[in-house]
Amino acid sequence: MNYELLCDQVIAITRLTGNFIRKESMRFNADSIEFKGLNDLVSYVDKTAEAQLVDNLSQLIPDAGFITEEDTPNSIGKTYTWIIDPLDGTTNFIHGVPTYSISIALYEEGKPVLGVVYEINRAEMFYSYKNAPAYLNNKEISVSKRTMLADSLLATGFPYYQFEKQPQYMLLLAELMQRTHGLRRIGSAAVDLAYVACGRFDAFFEYNLNSYDVAGGAFIVQQAGGKVMNFDGGDEFIDQREMLATNGLVDHELLEAIRRHFK
Repeated sequence: MNYELLCDQVIAITRLTGNFIRKESMRFNADSIEFKGLNDLVSYVDKTAEAQLVDNLSQLIPDAGFITEEDTPNSIGKTYTWIIDPLDGTTNFIHGVPTYSISIALYEEGKPVLGVVYEINRAEMFYSYKNAPAYLNNKEISVSKRTMLADSLLATGFPYYQFEKQPQYMLLLAELMQRTHGLRRIGSAAVDLAYVACGRFDAFFEYNLNSYDVAGGAFIVQQAGGKVMNFDGGDEFIDQREMLATNGLVDHELLEAIRRHFK
């Protein structure tokens, strides 16, 4: 497999769908919103974007499986599986907040080999592939070099269901607000991870995330020199649905804080 060529093809496909999403944002009507669950929104834009991506990616690897957020039947491929979020940040999109993205990962025999995150409105394409560094619009990127939590800017997300975990999460946030340069809640986990990869954020943490939210961005963080783990410091961040991505230098302080509050 020529991963570099494949990544170029995925980027071209991603740009096409990003253009569709950008155009639809200019004429989007809130009457088209659907509810998949409590505070879980979707529209024809998500569904059409996913159909476009699946159709085009299927032509690159015809026998690959797909794990997606919307209507595509999920299946694990014999060798290759695409993991796709066609519009990460749907709530932002619906409310006209201009931070949302497309997230794509390719797994080969259960391991990531390619990741793309496209922040649509800034036209920022983050990507990497097996045995390559991470890039932003053709320029190599790396995680930050900050070694202390006190000098760091963090990103997180707020739960919109399973609120029984909220009290300890708020205590964790209160501690980190006092021990860092601040916390940011952008509304797209894929973008949060991309920003860790390029050093804008020093770490990102959230729980209840799905594989399609984080698979692409997590791989890019790792290729940029960062670390990705669950709240116990282990590798099973997708299955356990706990995500801590760092520059590899502030994770010890963050894990200590998380363990104090978040059980």
